[in-house]
Amino acid sequence: MDDGLVLEEVGVRFGGLRAVEAVSIRVPAGQRRAIIGPNGAGKTTLFNAITGVVRASSGRVLLEGRDVTRLPVHARAHRGMGRTFQITNLFPRLTVMENMRLALRGLSPRRFSILGRDGLDREEAGRIEAALALSRLSGRLDQEVRALSYGEQRQLEMAMALATRPRLLLLDEPAAGLSPSERVIVSDIIRSLPRTMTVVLIEHDMDLVLSLVDWVTCLNNGRLLVEAAPDDIRTDPQVQEVYLGKARHDA
Repeated sequence: MDDGLVLEEVGVRFGGLRAVEAVSIRVPAGQRRAIIGPNGAGKTTLFNAITGVVRASSGRVLLEGRDVTRLPVHARAHRGMGRTFQITNLFPRLTVMENMRLALRGLSPRRFSILGRDGLDREEAGRIEAALALSRLSGRLDQEVRALSYGEQRQLEMAMALATRPRLLLLDEPAAGLSPSERVIVSDIIRSLPRTMTVVLIEHDMDLVLSLVDWVTCLNNGRLLVEAAPDDIRTDPQVQEVYLGKARHDA
């Protein structure tokens, strides 16, 4: 099986702080992979290095076999990388449609024509329709984002990422702050994503994340601690130790 994402000895430093240290991961194309670990383990920093929000201080990031380590965020998006954030990254006074257009046109030569429905070609309209349907938001095009529930806003952020048709989708705590019923919706959305898409996610809800993924990578203190299948992660003594707080980890 081809690789969707490969990290080779990736490190991230902020001055004298080593936030991520020599992490190597191989994610086969189409796999669902979780990155877990206690607070301060380096999970979001690693995500930021993968997507180009921060630059890796060492090592390489390969997307489908191509080195993207030095590419900026938008160039990685053009190569097929999509991402959601731990905190919603939406325009609350714009409508659902206007937010979707912003996401889609960010990758388009017509990216400065973003508001209103006019000017959408058939392919763009199809992308938006399919992404909203997959994210359970069909029929909400004209609603302002600030009128949506928090859970619906998280669904919209997923729809915006999906509209760009990523081959690699990174989800940063997609269920954070959601009610139990909203978590069910988000987990159903993730399960329904096509296997042509590689999915890597960070999530603190262990029961949720272990029910969604094929393989788990656990970090601690910015380093790779263990990798295993979900059933093995549940009983792994090293994972239990760091989550029970018996091992030293960053604040």
